[in-house]
Amino acid sequence: MIKGFKEFVLRGNVIDLAVAVVIGAAFTGIVTAIVNGFINPLIALVFQAETLNGIVVPVPNLSGGTTDFPIGLIFAAVINFIAVAIVVYFVFVYPMNRLKERAAAKQGIAEEAEALPSEAELLIQIRDLLEKQTPSRP
Repeated sequence: MIKGFKEFVLRGNVIDLAVAVVIGAAFTGIVTAIVNGFINPLIALVFQAETLNGIVVPVPNLSGGTTDFPIGLIFAAVINFIAVAIVVYFVFVYPMNRLKERAAAKQGIAEEAEALPSEAELLIQIRDLLEKQTPSRP
């Protein structure tokens, strides 16, 4: 039992996953700082994001009163998600992809996308294979 656990823990996938979780937790602080220190002030130039939390839609209920749906919270969460996604892509993902492309170009490795056969070509191949398998009739 312990031997199986040891093999599981020492398997490359588990170690890679553990490292990814730790780096992701540290990365969250960086992204949050960029969003709070740069993106949110840009949004505040246009309108006050804090006022979104106060947007509610009152809906009459069956007892004669109203029930408030705080849709502002949803808007704020969507704006926050988009801001984080923009920061992650343009500050981290895009530059890393460019660095990988440059490193590959330096090594002379050209990424060639293998062209997939067209539908007509596939049908011709299938027809030819079927003709080979079927005995010819006189």
